[in-house]
Amino acid sequence: MKLELHRAPLYEALLAYRDSGQRTFHVPGHKNGQVYRAAKHNESHLGREPLEQSQLHMVTREHVATGERQEPLQHTALWEEKHQEEQSQSNIVPTRAFLEMMRMDVTEISGTDDLHHPEGVILEAQQLAADCYGAEESFFLVGGSTAGNLSLLLTVCDEPGSIVLVQRNVHKSVIHGLMLAGAKAVFLEPWVDPTSGLAVMPSVQTVQAAVQAYPEAKGLLVTLPNYYGMGADLTPIARICHEAGMPLLVDEAHGAHYGQHPELPASALSCGADGVVQSTHKMLSAFTMGAMLHVQGTRVNRSLLRQRLAMVQSSSPSYPVMASLDLARQLLHVRGAQTFTAGLAAVSTFKRGLAELPRFRLLQPAALQQQVLSADVEPADQTAHASAAQPEQMHGQSAAAELGHAAAGYTAQDPFKAVIYDGLGILSGYGLQQQLEARGCIPEMSDERYVVLLFSLGSTEEDAQQVLQALQDISLASTEKHTRSPEESGEHMREEKHYISTWNNFQEKVTYSEPIPFSLQPIREEHTIEVAINECAGRYSAEMVIPYPPGIPLIYPGERISPTILARIQLLRDEGAKFHGVTDASLQTMKVMKNQ
Repeated sequence: MKLELHRAPLYEALLAYRDSGQRTFHVPGHKNGQVYRAAKHNESHLGREPLEQSQLHMVTREHVATGERQEPLQHTALWEEKHQEEQSQSNIVPTRAFLEMMRMDVTEISGTDDLHHPEGVILEAQQLAADCYGAEESFFLVGGSTAGNLSLLLTVCDEPGSIVLVQRNVHKSVIHGLMLAGAKAVFLEPWVDPTSGLAVMPSVQTVQAAVQAYPEAKGLLVTLPNYYGMGADLTPIARICHEAGMPLLVDEAHGAHYGQHPELPASALSCGADGVVQSTHKMLSAFTMGAMLHVQGTRVNRSLLRQRLAMVQSSSPSYPVMASLDLARQLLHVRGAQTFTAGLAAVSTFKRGLAELPRFRLLQPAALQQQVLSADVEPADQTAHASAAQPEQMHGQSAAAELGHAAAGYTAQDPFKAVIYDGLGILSGYGLQQQLEARGCIPEMSDERYVVLLFSLGSTEEDAQQVLQALQDISLASTEKHTRSPEESGEHMREEKHYISTWNNFQEKVTYSEPIPFSLQPIREEHTIEVAINECAGRYSAEMVIPYPPGIPLIYPGERISPTILARIQLLRDEGAKFHGVTDASLQTMKVMKNQ
């Protein structure tokens, strides 16, 4: 079958359904939004309902405070306001746009195909996706990348106790997949960028050592890029896995756009990955929860994968979400690299403007920092300029070469992830996010040092200008902040230092763990005790501690709580991070195992 790249077959099928005017005698129960349109029609024919007698003599706080004579409520402006408010609360009718979407919210009927046994428009849409993203086969996901990570692990871990090599700083969905599979995880220590203190992915040496130590492993799962858009070339890691006969699985949730433009890093598939999960909704144009799973080669059992997908995905998938995946693919197929022209122009505007705000800095790989310096400084002045630069600006290509292979842990940065921080160390990442939000700019996430500003193919020059103006206002306002104590200003004075990112407490000089068993067997309450967090060091956790975002567990149940990890949990707590998985959301206490 010849693929027609300009088409969006699933979306077109929904349009045809919407315009057919057929009577629906099937789910969903809202009947193409008819239930709300009927309510709206009825409301237009109804007069105002009288308020109850008890409501007629309510008085305002001002009446009570001043002792004024109480007037019946229906004779006041307050009565009118309250009546309208109650009417709107009791008869909320969806907007026209929402109702239009409901007309395309269908189910598996003639002409719309079946996600779990595609033979028509869904099959064609997935084939087009595979062609667009360079896969042999692609699957639509309606449960986000979580569904993809679960299904991949349940596929490669095809028997209880299967050993799988796993990068330690993975999303919580990977930990949940290990639990569902009853697998044994050999955790690999990620390489940590010495400049930023952020964990990226395991080094080639770590992968090689783990593969040699556990040749029976069913596969390797890594995350690339990380939440900050940091990464490196996956090709040598794919080669190591394939030489050992095991598949390379990649959680590329934040890299659905990779490989689609010369200025973007290479995609995991082009580097040789066997199974790749992408959140099409994160960096492309699909609806939230829309994602894709791409596979190539014979190392992933696709028949079993289809079964696993049917297990973890709804049997009633959202057709609007799937149609949005179809449209996101069609946009790339038709426009190609031009899809990203406007977004990259917005990023360029932002970076040029940021360079004029010396207080705020941009996280970039060392080689890119050197390129920026070289472009801005005359050759004769480069040495002097470099000596006066901050440490993160001093690592050029020659410095990277001196660092040897370790420097290869962070050689690529997603240009759409602008990771900024306060070079003066006055505002933490959380504090800077709050300041930006107060000025109408909502970042993707923050941590104790950094703020992640997420641009995309949908970003505009106006977006860049607004966030630059916000940063300029914040910078100007700092004059007053400097005259006040940290307690008065509500900000935390910070020292310039490295921050350890989310990775496990490995022993010194050991870059991978022993096989750690996971299961769905719950920890029984009588085996746990809740203790003050200051007393948790050395104990074994009975719960998962997950800063969110980015959703990477610092601790999983059964893991020993090291002093280093405990200190990091307390630091993030004190800086204002939000946590998933914990009983005490304030993290003044933690659940730990008894008698350990």
